[in-house]
Amino acid sequence: MCGRFAFYSPSEATAALFGVDGSIAVEPRYNIAPTQFIAAVREDEEQNRELVMLRWGLVPFWAKDPAIGNRMINARAETVAERPSYRAAFQHRRCLVLADGFYEWRKEGNTKTPYFISLASGKPFGLAGLWENWTDKNSGESIQSTTLITTAANDFMATLHHRMPVILQADTANEWLSGPGDFLERSAASSPALQAWPVDRRVNNARNSGAELIAATGDILS
Repeated sequence: MCGRFAFYSPSEATAALFGVDGSIAVEPRYNIAPTQFIAAVREDEEQNRELVMLRWGLVPFWAKDPAIGNRMINARAETVAERPSYRAAFQHRRCLVLADGFYEWRKEGNTKTPYFISLASGKPFGLAGLWENWTDKNSGESIQSTTLITTAANDFMATLHHRMPVILQADTANEWLSGPGDFLERSAASSPALQAWPVDRRVNNARNSGAELIAATGDILS
């Protein structure tokens, strides 16, 4: 599962890594939580890449109540192509969400310790996602939303949790955004080198924010 992450690199430069010309204002954030709006790269109708803000928690186009998105923050790579909630988006509406790192909680005895995970290089990256456009038939209200795809943990992540988000860099982003293929089946094995370190439990509360949340409270794992 991926339930919290951070994105604080300059958005214009990061989006450019994934083929986007221009940018939009994106504030640095260190404790991004579900239902918030997050920066994502997708292709428009002319297949040009654009940076947009999408609500985290996918609302299927057929949903009667947008609250369904509150529990659809992740989609499993193993079933995303078949599940009715994600099937159409998997075929036609892929995106990548910009990130510098994500959090995972490792069970240690009777407690869970939060860890911040980033690329070993320290560079920003993308998280594979899907997006949808939902419109209220009565009011005309429209919500564009997204979900993050998770897969079985690789050897590094398995020491922290049994699942991990699908991580994208420039080369794998092209493969993901271009359409169906076996990329998800290979995603964990092709994940770039990662590093992780324990952080303060203040990250457990989504109201807390700030760069201090990613400060190491223990040894770095690599």
